[in-house]
Amino acid sequence: MADNLETELAVRPEQVRYAGILEKGMYLGLGILLFTFAIYALGIIKPYIPTDEISRYWGLNVHDYLLQTDIKNGWGWLGMLRYGDFINFIGIAILAGVTIICYLAIVPVLFKNNDRIYAVLALLEAVILSLAASGILAVGH
Repeated sequence: MADNLETELAVRPEQVRYAGILEKGMYLGLGILLFTFAIYALGIIKPYIPTDEISRYWGLNVHDYLLQTDIKNGWGWLGMLRYGDFINFIGIAILAGVTIICYLAIVPVLFKNNDRIYAVLALLEAVILSLAASGILAVGH
């Protein structure tokens, strides 16, 4: 009974790989987020919206905010990385995207262990998440 329970609770290789990549990606994203926030907070790089004007936009919804500030939605932030208030998006993108990398990393392990259904599901999950992040599947915009 105890051996059977230990077998059921054993950590599988794909779980170890997924967790390892997720941990490293989380620390990388968090580190970049803290570093870029320090750059923004210390004023090392000029922000797109000056800090003394931020309160003017607090009551706006996203649509009006983007319109009044002339900021493009979606991946438009990539063109604004020269501003201090946009460089923190790098860390956020890493934190949001590390799951896709995790799924892709476990696919070979799953195929090697002959878990073809799980491998295909992991691959589909990575494709769907990538399409969703790309904005191709955007609805209502």
